[in-house]
Amino acid sequence: MKTRTIIILSAAAVLVLGLGLVFGTGNREQQDTSPLGQLAFPNLAPKLQDAAKLEIARHGSTLRLLRNGAVWGLADRHQYSAAQGKVRALVAALTELKLEEPRTANPGDYARLGVEDPQGKDANSTMLRVLDANGGAIAELIAGHQRGSGIYVRRPGEAQSWLAEGQVSVSAEAMDWIDDTVADVDAVKVASVTVTRDGQTLRFARQNGTMALVAPATHPQLDPFKLEDLTRGLQKLKLTEVQPAPPPGTELGRAVVTTTDGLNITVTVNLSGQDVWLQLAASGDGAAKAAAEALQAKVKGWAYRTAPWTQQAFVPTLDELKAYQPPAPAK
Repeated sequence: MKTRTIIILSAAAVLVLGLGLVFGTGNREQQDTSPLGQLAFPNLAPKLQDAAKLEIARHGSTLRLLRNGAVWGLADRHQYSAAQGKVRALVAALTELKLEEPRTANPGDYARLGVEDPQGKDANSTMLRVLDANGGAIAELIAGHQRGSGIYVRRPGEAQSWLAEGQVSVSAEAMDWIDDTVADVDAVKVASVTVTRDGQTLRFARQNGTMALVAPATHPQLDPFKLEDLTRGLQKLKLTEVQPAPPPGTELGRAVVTTTDGLNITVTVNLSGQDVWLQLAASGDGAAKAAAEALQAKVKGWAYRTAPWTQQAFVPTLDELKAYQPPAPAK
Protein backbone atom coordinates (compact mmCIF):
# COMPACT_ATOMS: atom_id res chain seq x y z
CA MET A 1 0.00 0.00 0.00
CA LYS A 2 1.29 3.43 -0.86
CA THR A 3 2.49 5.67 1.95
CA ARG A 4 -0.04 8.40 0.92
CA THR A 5 -2.95 5.94 1.20
CA ILE A 6 -1.83 4.75 4.64
CA ILE A 7 -1.66 8.35 5.88
CA ILE A 8 -5.18 9.15 4.59
CA LEU A 9 -6.72 6.01 6.16
CA SER A 10 -4.99 6.72 9.48
CA ALA A 11 -6.31 10.27 9.54
CA ALA A 12 -9.84 9.03 8.77
CA ALA A 13 -9.64 6.53 11.62
CA VAL A 14 -8.63 9.27 14.06
CA LEU A 15 -11.52 11.45 12.86
CA VAL A 16 -14.06 8.66 13.27
CA LEU A 17 -12.77 7.89 16.75
CA GLY A 18 -13.06 11.57 17.70
CA LEU A 19 -16.65 11.78 16.49
CA GLY A 20 -17.44 8.61 18.39
CA LEU A 21 -16.21 10.14 21.62
CA VAL A 22 -18.34 13.24 21.13
CA PHE A 23 -21.48 11.93 19.52
CA GLY A 24 -21.31 8.17 19.74
CA THR A 25 -20.35 5.42 22.13
CA GLY A 26 -16.64 5.97 22.76
CA ASN A 27 -15.18 5.39 26.24
CA ARG A 28 -17.65 2.78 27.49
CA GLU A 29 -16.34 3.03 31.06
CA GLN A 30 -17.95 6.46 31.44
CA GLN A 31 -21.28 5.50 29.96
CA ASP A 32 -24.65 4.62 31.41
CA THR A 33 -25.34 0.92 31.14
CA SER A 34 -29.08 1.50 30.59
CA PRO A 35 -30.45 -0.62 27.73
CA LEU A 36 -31.23 1.32 24.58
CA GLY A 37 -34.89 2.19 24.14
CA GLN A 38 -35.68 2.23 27.86
CA LEU A 39 -37.82 5.00 29.34
CA ALA A 40 -35.88 7.94 30.72
CA PHE A 41 -38.12 7.82 33.80
CA PRO A 42 -39.47 4.30 34.35
CA ASN A 43 -42.73 4.05 36.34
CA LEU A 44 -43.14 7.82 36.28
CA ALA A 45 -46.89 7.94 35.61
CA PRO A 46 -48.09 6.86 39.10
CA LYS A 47 -45.55 9.15 40.78
CA LEU A 48 -47.02 12.17 38.97
CA GLN A 49 -50.08 11.96 41.20
CA ASP A 50 -47.88 13.63 43.84
CA ALA A 51 -46.61 16.36 41.49
CA ALA A 52 -47.13 19.82 43.02
CA LYS A 53 -44.67 22.04 41.16
CA LEU A 54 -43.03 22.29 37.75
CA GLU A 55 -39.86 24.32 37.33
CA ILE A 56 -38.37 25.29 33.97
CA ALA A 57 -35.04 27.13 34.29
CA ARG A 58 -33.19 28.76 31.40
CA HIS A 59 -30.75 31.67 31.05
CA GLY A 60 -30.82 32.47 34.75
CA SER A 61 -34.61 32.70 35.10
CA THR A 62 -36.99 30.08 36.40
CA LEU A 63 -40.64 29.61 35.46
CA ARG A 64 -42.72 27.94 38.18
CA LEU A 65 -46.10 26.29 37.72
CA LEU A 66 -47.95 25.33 40.89
CA ARG A 67 -50.71 22.78 41.23
CA ASN A 68 -53.93 23.57 43.10
CA GLY A 69 -56.12 20.49 43.07
CA ALA A 70 -56.36 19.50 39.42
CA VAL A 71 -55.47 22.97 38.09
CA TRP A 72 -51.98 24.28 37.31
CA GLY A 73 -51.25 27.99 37.62
CA LEU A 74 -48.30 30.30 37.02
CA ALA A 75 -46.57 31.40 40.21
CA ASP A 76 -45.25 34.68 38.79
CA ARG A 77 -48.70 35.55 37.41
CA HIS A 78 -50.33 35.29 40.84
CA GLN A 79 -51.34 31.68 40.16
CA TYR A 80 -53.38 32.58 37.07
CA SER A 81 -54.47 29.47 35.21
CA ALA A 82 -51.99 27.84 32.86
CA ALA A 83 -53.05 26.21 29.62
CA GLN A 84 -53.92 22.85 31.15
CA GLY A 85 -53.54 20.97 27.88
CA LYS A 86 -49.94 22.15 27.50
CA VAL A 87 -49.08 21.06 31.03
CA ARG A 88 -50.66 17.65 30.50
CA ALA A 89 -48.75 17.28 27.22
CA LEU A 90 -45.47 18.07 28.99
CA VAL A 91 -45.87 15.51 31.77
CA ALA A 92 -47.16 12.93 29.29
CA ALA A 93 -44.05 13.52 27.15
CA LEU A 94 -41.84 12.83 30.18
CA THR A 95 -43.55 9.50 30.83
CA GLU A 96 -42.98 8.47 27.20
CA LEU A 97 -39.44 9.79 26.69
CA LYS A 98 -37.11 6.99 25.54
CA LEU A 99 -33.31 6.93 25.62
CA GLU A 100 -32.50 5.79 22.08
CA GLU A 101 -28.80 6.51 21.49
CA PRO A 102 -25.98 7.36 23.92
CA ARG A 103 -24.05 10.50 23.12
CA THR A 104 -21.11 12.21 24.79
CA ALA A 105 -20.17 11.71 28.44
CA ASN A 106 -17.48 14.41 28.20
CA PRO A 107 -18.56 17.67 29.91
CA GLY A 108 -16.41 19.63 27.48
CA ASP A 109 -18.69 18.53 24.65
CA TYR A 110 -22.07 19.02 26.33
CA ALA A 111 -22.61 22.46 24.80
CA ARG A 112 -22.68 20.96 21.29
CA LEU A 113 -25.84 19.11 22.25
CA GLY A 114 -27.24 21.79 24.53
CA VAL A 115 -27.02 19.65 27.68
CA GLU A 116 -24.43 21.66 29.59
CA ASP A 117 -24.97 22.93 33.14
CA PRO A 118 -28.09 25.15 32.90
CA GLN A 119 -26.61 27.52 35.49
CA GLY A 120 -23.79 28.49 33.16
CA LYS A 121 -23.68 32.08 31.94
CA ASP A 122 -23.91 31.19 28.26
CA ALA A 123 -25.81 27.91 28.63
CA ASN A 124 -28.41 26.99 26.01
CA SER A 125 -29.73 24.06 28.00
CA THR A 126 -32.98 24.00 29.99
CA MET A 127 -33.52 22.36 33.36
CA LEU A 128 -36.94 20.77 33.86
CA ARG A 129 -37.92 19.60 37.34
CA VAL A 130 -41.13 17.96 38.57
CA LEU A 131 -41.39 18.28 42.35
CA ASP A 132 -43.72 17.04 45.07
CA ALA A 133 -45.30 19.20 47.77
CA ASN A 134 -42.18 18.91 49.93
CA GLY A 135 -39.84 19.94 47.14
CA GLY A 136 -38.66 16.41 46.47
CA ALA A 137 -37.70 15.62 42.90
CA ILE A 138 -40.02 13.28 41.00
CA ALA A 139 -38.26 13.80 37.67
CA GLU A 140 -35.38 16.02 36.57
CA LEU A 141 -34.08 16.51 33.05
CA ILE A 142 -31.60 18.72 31.26
CA ALA A 143 -33.14 19.29 27.83
CA GLY A 144 -30.93 20.23 24.91
CA HIS A 145 -31.29 20.77 21.19
CA GLN A 146 -34.12 19.20 19.23
CA ARG A 147 -33.13 16.79 16.50
CA GLY A 148 -35.96 15.79 14.20
CA SER A 149 -38.49 13.90 16.29
CA GLY A 150 -35.99 13.58 19.14
CA ILE A 151 -34.15 15.70 21.66
CA TYR A 152 -30.73 15.59 23.30
CA VAL A 153 -31.05 15.11 27.05
CA ARG A 154 -29.06 14.42 30.17
CA ARG A 155 -30.25 13.50 33.62
CA PRO A 156 -28.70 15.71 36.37
CA GLY A 157 -25.91 13.95 38.24
CA GLU A 158 -25.13 11.67 35.29
CA ALA A 159 -22.27 12.16 32.85
CA GLN A 160 -23.96 10.34 29.99
CA SER A 161 -26.03 12.31 27.51
CA TRP A 162 -28.58 10.79 25.16
CA LEU A 163 -30.54 11.29 21.99
CA ALA A 164 -34.04 10.60 23.26
CA GLU A 165 -37.17 9.81 21.28
CA GLY A 166 -39.94 12.30 22.04
CA GLN A 167 -40.75 16.01 22.11
CA VAL A 168 -40.50 17.94 25.37
CA SER A 169 -41.78 21.53 25.40
CA VAL A 170 -39.41 23.42 27.69
CA SER A 171 -40.12 27.10 27.06
CA ALA A 172 -39.35 29.22 30.12
CA GLU A 173 -41.57 32.10 28.95
CA ALA A 174 -44.70 32.53 31.07
CA MET A 175 -46.85 33.66 28.13
CA ASP A 176 -46.12 30.37 26.37
CA TRP A 177 -47.87 28.54 29.22
CA ILE A 178 -50.69 30.86 30.22
CA ASP A 179 -54.32 30.25 29.28
CA ASP A 180 -54.56 33.35 27.08
CA THR A 181 -58.24 33.06 26.09
CA VAL A 182 -60.24 35.37 28.35
CA ALA A 183 -63.65 34.68 26.84
CA ASP A 184 -65.15 33.23 23.68
CA VAL A 185 -68.68 34.37 22.80
CA ASP A 186 -69.84 33.68 19.27
CA ALA A 187 -70.59 36.97 17.52
CA VAL A 188 -73.88 35.67 16.11
CA LYS A 189 -75.16 35.11 19.65
CA VAL A 190 -74.77 38.78 20.65
CA ALA A 191 -78.27 40.29 20.86
CA SER A 192 -77.48 43.74 22.23
CA VAL A 193 -74.67 45.98 23.45
CA THR A 194 -74.97 49.01 25.74
CA VAL A 195 -71.98 51.36 25.78
CA THR A 196 -71.44 54.05 28.41
CA ARG A 197 -68.61 56.52 27.84
CA ASP A 198 -68.03 60.19 28.63
CA GLY A 199 -71.49 60.51 30.16
CA GLN A 200 -73.21 59.26 27.00
CA THR A 201 -75.06 55.95 26.61
CA LEU A 202 -75.40 54.18 23.27
CA ARG A 203 -77.75 51.19 22.94
CA PHE A 204 -77.33 48.76 20.08
CA ALA A 205 -79.54 45.80 19.18
CA ARG A 206 -80.05 43.41 16.32
CA GLN A 207 -82.65 44.45 13.80
CA ASN A 208 -83.32 42.14 10.87
CA GLY A 209 -80.16 40.22 11.71
CA THR A 210 -77.75 43.18 11.84
CA MET A 211 -76.65 45.49 14.62
CA ALA A 212 -78.22 48.94 14.74
CA LEU A 213 -78.08 51.92 17.08
CA VAL A 214 -81.50 52.15 18.73
CA ALA A 215 -80.80 54.91 21.25
CA PRO A 216 -80.36 57.72 20.69
CA ALA A 217 -82.86 57.41 17.85
CA THR A 218 -81.45 60.41 16.02
CA HIS A 219 -77.87 59.95 14.88
CA PRO A 220 -75.67 60.27 11.80
CA GLN A 221 -75.29 57.44 9.30
CA LEU A 222 -73.16 54.68 10.83
CA ASP A 223 -70.76 52.22 9.26
CA PRO A 224 -72.40 48.74 9.28
CA PHE A 225 -69.02 46.99 9.49
CA LYS A 226 -68.05 48.98 12.59
CA LEU A 227 -71.41 48.14 14.15
CA GLU A 228 -70.75 44.44 13.61
CA ASP A 229 -67.40 44.84 15.34
CA LEU A 230 -69.38 45.43 18.54
CA THR A 231 -70.42 41.77 18.43
CA ARG A 232 -66.88 40.44 17.96
CA GLY A 233 -65.10 41.88 21.00
CA LEU A 234 -65.68 38.77 23.13
CA GLN A 235 -65.11 36.24 20.35
CA LYS A 236 -61.80 34.49 21.13
CA LEU A 237 -60.74 37.46 23.25
CA LYS A 238 -57.02 37.05 24.04
CA LEU A 239 -54.94 38.57 26.80
CA THR A 240 -51.42 39.88 26.38
CA GLU A 241 -50.88 40.25 30.15
CA VAL A 242 -52.82 39.58 33.34
CA GLN A 243 -52.70 40.88 36.91
CA PRO A 244 -55.03 41.04 39.91
CA ALA A 245 -57.83 43.63 39.63
CA PRO A 246 -58.35 46.52 39.56
CA PRO A 247 -56.87 47.30 36.16
CA PRO A 248 -54.25 50.04 35.98
CA GLY A 249 -54.90 53.40 34.38
CA THR A 250 -58.09 55.43 34.08
CA GLU A 251 -61.53 54.07 33.29
CA LEU A 252 -62.59 55.00 29.77
CA GLY A 253 -66.03 53.42 29.66
CA ARG A 254 -68.12 50.27 30.02
CA ALA A 255 -70.01 47.92 27.78
CA VAL A 256 -72.74 45.44 28.67
CA VAL A 257 -72.94 42.62 26.12
CA THR A 258 -76.09 40.49 26.20
CA THR A 259 -76.47 37.23 24.26
CA THR A 260 -79.58 35.64 22.82
CA ASP A 261 -79.73 33.15 25.70
CA GLY A 262 -79.49 35.82 28.41
CA LEU A 263 -75.79 35.89 29.28
CA ASN A 264 -74.73 39.38 30.41
CA ILE A 265 -71.06 40.36 30.37
CA THR A 266 -69.97 43.74 31.68
CA VAL A 267 -66.63 44.91 30.28
CA THR A 268 -64.87 47.82 31.99
CA VAL A 269 -62.22 49.42 29.76
CA ASN A 270 -59.22 51.25 31.22
CA LEU A 271 -56.41 53.10 29.48
CA SER A 272 -52.92 53.04 30.99
CA GLY A 273 -50.74 55.03 28.65
CA GLN A 274 -51.26 53.28 25.32
CA ASP A 275 -52.30 50.00 26.92
CA VAL A 276 -55.89 48.78 27.00
CA TRP A 277 -56.90 46.92 30.16
CA LEU A 278 -60.20 45.12 30.70
CA GLN A 279 -62.10 43.81 33.68
CA LEU A 280 -65.03 41.45 33.11
CA ALA A 281 -68.06 40.37 35.13
CA ALA A 282 -70.63 37.80 34.00
CA SER A 283 -74.20 37.07 35.11
CA GLY A 284 -77.22 35.22 33.77
CA ASP A 285 -80.21 33.05 34.63
CA GLY A 286 -81.97 30.12 33.02
CA ALA A 287 -80.16 28.78 29.98
CA ALA A 288 -77.24 31.15 30.56
CA LYS A 289 -76.72 30.43 34.25
CA ALA A 290 -74.09 27.70 33.90
CA ALA A 291 -72.08 29.64 31.30
CA ALA A 292 -72.28 32.81 33.40
CA GLU A 293 -71.06 31.05 36.54
CA ALA A 294 -68.18 29.41 34.68
CA LEU A 295 -67.04 32.67 33.09
CA GLN A 296 -67.41 34.62 36.34
CA ALA A 297 -65.33 32.06 38.20
CA LYS A 298 -62.59 32.48 35.60
CA VAL A 299 -62.48 36.28 35.35
CA LYS A 300 -63.41 37.39 38.87
CA GLY A 301 -60.58 39.35 40.47
CA TRP A 302 -58.46 39.67 37.32
CA ALA A 303 -57.52 42.50 34.99
CA TYR A 304 -56.46 41.76 31.42
CA ARG A 305 -54.29 43.73 29.03
CA THR A 306 -55.58 43.17 25.52
CA ALA A 307 -54.89 44.29 21.96
CA PRO A 308 -55.48 48.01 21.16
CA TRP A 309 -58.40 47.25 18.82
CA THR A 310 -60.53 46.09 21.76
CA GLN A 311 -61.00 49.68 22.91
CA GLN A 312 -63.15 50.52 19.89
CA ALA A 313 -64.81 47.09 19.91
CA PHE A 314 -66.20 47.70 23.41
CA VAL A 315 -66.50 51.45 23.97
CA PRO A 316 -66.59 53.28 20.63
CA THR A 317 -67.75 56.88 20.40
CA LEU A 318 -70.48 57.93 18.00
CA ASP A 319 -67.88 59.74 15.90
CA GLU A 320 -65.83 56.54 15.61
CA LEU A 321 -68.87 54.67 14.29
CA LYS A 322 -69.78 57.17 11.59
CA ALA A 323 -69.86 55.99 8.00
CA TYR A 324 -67.23 57.44 5.72
CA GLN A 325 -68.42 60.50 3.89
CA PRO A 326 -66.39 61.43 0.82
CA PRO A 327 -65.46 65.08 0.65
CA ALA A 328 -67.73 67.27 -1.41
CA PRO A 329 -66.35 67.96 -4.88
CA ALA A 330 -64.70 71.30 -5.32
CA LYS A 331 -66.87 73.92 -7.00
